[in-house]
Amino acid sequence: MSEQLVLDGVSLSFGGLTVLNSVSFSVRAGELFALIGPNGAGKTSVFNCISGIYRPKGDIRYRGRSLLGLAPHRVAALGVGRTFQHGELVPQMTVGDNLMIARHTRIATTPWGELLGLPAARREEERHRAAVDEVIRFVEIEAYRDTPVGALPFGLQKIVGFARALAAEPTLLLLDEPSAGLTREEREDLAYFILKIRDRLDMAMVWIEHDMQMVADLADRIHVLDYGRSLAEGPPETVLKDEAVIRAYLGSP
Repeated sequence: MSEQLVLDGVSLSFGGLTVLNSVSFSVRAGELFALIGPNGAGKTSVFNCISGIYRPKGDIRYRGRSLLGLAPHRVAALGVGRTFQHGELVPQMTVGDNLMIARHTRIATTPWGELLGLPAARREEERHRAAVDEVIRFVEIEAYRDTPVGALPFGLQKIVGFARALAAEPTLLLLDEPSAGLTREEREDLAYFILKIRDRLDMAMVWIEHDMQMVADLADRIHVLDYGRSLAEGPPETVLKDEAVIRAYLGSP
């Protein structure tokens, strides 16, 4: 499998506070790569660096191109999709319209064409709504397509956030604690969709997760952060037995 994402010596500081200290790892095509660590380890900061929200030192390359200095919408246009811990959905809008928001980097119309309802603009909207419908079928939420997101239970809202990231047609997906707040049954549903994406779409995924059982069951490789430093990396069966990793989570006796 070829490398899709490479972080090379990524460091980030705010004033005198070091958040990330020379973090390096790579993610291959079709790989489910788990990024774990205690609260405050710097996991979401890594995502913010990849997404263009933060400007770190070092280098971040996606498919051979450096992402440093690119605005978040430019990073998204290159194929980097992301979910958020709290969904960040528009509750008054329907499921379908929330997913349409994710298509903005791919819509090729002009404001005047949309305002006047020109045939080219109508065809473009129909094309993107068809793409949204395909994603809705993929995550099996057809019954909720026209339901306002705010009327859905929390677990389904998380799936909608997941679907919205897919609607942007990413080739790299950043999953920021997608199982947070879900019941065990809802987590099993989420695991099914994660594996479905990996196996059917051959998509690279970087996955922040606190459920160690899910990580052990699903991840291809794990990278552990602790206080902004890389602590361990490797297959789950090796990393989760590492004494330094156990100490970082549970503390020294």
